[in-house]
Amino acid sequence: MLNQGLGSWIHKRRIKSRDHAAIVDRDVSLSYADFAVRVDRLANALTDRGVAKGSRVAYLGNNHPAFLETLFACGSIGAIFVPLNTRLAPRELNYALNDSGSAVLINPASLDGLAADSLPQSPVEHHLVVEDVPGADSAYERALEAASSEHRDIAVGLEDPAIILYTSGTTGQPKGAVLTHGNMTWNSFNVIIDYDVTSDARALMIAPMFHVASLGMGALPTLLKGGTLVLQDRFEPSAVLAAIERHSITSLSGVPTTFQLLAEHPAWEGSDISSLRMLTCGGSAVPLRVLEAYEERGLGFSGGYGMTESAPGATSLQADRSRDKIGSAGLPHYFTDIQIIDPLGNILPAGEVGEILISGPNVIGEYWNRPEASAEAFTEGSWFRSGDMGHLDDEGFLFISDRLKDMIISGGENIYPAEVEQAIMQLDSVSAVAVIGIPDPKWGEVPRAVVVPVEGMQVTDAEILEHLTGLLARYKIPRSVVLAEDLPRTASGKIRKSDLRMTHGGKIATDQLLQGG
Repeated sequence: MLNQGLGSWIHKRRIKSRDHAAIVDRDVSLSYADFAVRVDRLANALTDRGVAKGSRVAYLGNNHPAFLETLFACGSIGAIFVPLNTRLAPRELNYALNDSGSAVLINPASLDGLAADSLPQSPVEHHLVVEDVPGADSAYERALEAASSEHRDIAVGLEDPAIILYTSGTTGQPKGAVLTHGNMTWNSFNVIIDYDVTSDARALMIAPMFHVASLGMGALPTLLKGGTLVLQDRFEPSAVLAAIERHSITSLSGVPTTFQLLAEHPAWEGSDISSLRMLTCGGSAVPLRVLEAYEERGLGFSGGYGMTESAPGATSLQADRSRDKIGSAGLPHYFTDIQIIDPLGNILPAGEVGEILISGPNVIGEYWNRPEASAEAFTEGSWFRSGDMGHLDDEGFLFISDRLKDMIISGGENIYPAEVEQAIMQLDSVSAVAVIGIPDPKWGEVPRAVVVPVEGMQVTDAEILEHLTGLLARYKIPRSVVLAEDLPRTASGKIRKSDLRMTHGGKIATDQLLQGG
């Protein structure tokens, strides 16, 4: 075969696992043979519309068979898949479409309004809408019916780009991480080895696959092994518990909030979850009370550390070490290496905190059309600079100490303060602003804005909320605002966010609440 990338996977599985279920959506099962035919038809439909090797195809939607069909169809013809976060505002989506140069946009009908608002002055030439109920009549289905089912064997190498995945901008604008076919393949190898993924795996996909954690740690390794993906387009605890029992789910991935909400649901005690073999949790450490709730049901958590740029796995903590290595992000994945360096680039010994560097075939080589950012992201030895601080213990286990980039992780979503701060600074009444993360019992942490008004002017929570609504994704909008006379700064004028966290980083109490839920 000429195609050595993701596009070859489903064709090979059609041969090896023909009648085995690849995808289950709304209790409708799609075998690997049927899935392969749909992928081939979509690949030809895209080709008929001018899509070729290197073209970008965007998908805006939650978990749906069409998401995976688009990913593998793109891989079949060497096109580049651009998954878009459905929680972004139209302005943010329009930026991604323009920056990537996407020629095609595919989305479910339920998101057609959001898609339409994102399309003006974009490079999109073809817009295909798929019905939320798979197989129902739609422009997408008609395109597949009209296309050939012939399998294309286009030359695609592991070094070729497979996916452009946009990360929140640390300097105000998102960057497109270019994930190659090799990056995603080697990450899948890491997951299969370190988490013992088997061919009888039945993974319940509750986290959106437009996040690299869900796609890279759950969907792709399971399909590579010939397992089954059971899709849910949104997280709802009772539906998840019911699906685990109905579909004999073996693996479940999420963030601490996910597992907390399941354990606190009234149906938890009466649900049969005996089929579960693997729970993986990312984003932050699992709270002890949540860990104990699952241990009472005979289950443990595997954790880890990673980022979009490592496709995403960098380390993994096995369930049997979750107690004696509590707080650790685990050991480097099988084909991945970790180093800790000081500001001068010297490798630090165990126990000393420094910047975390990542290396391996799962690590990206560039950002889309960002040569300067790409160069800055790597050391001279081609190690990726994570921007996170941590240390290794004497056994090589990684412990995260701090976030050099001040990133906030709220319910598994990454929030970069600089992007939010730039948006708030557009208000004439704001003289200065700093956004920090504060503890939240449900989401882990949420953003808080510390605002300095312009002298003689007033700024209100309502004014900030009105300004940010539609400008930023809802999860990025600060939950509370604190007014301050000034912000603590270093001698060079940089805001001392560590000081702000000490003075304004308490839990939300009676502060001005900017949004609910």
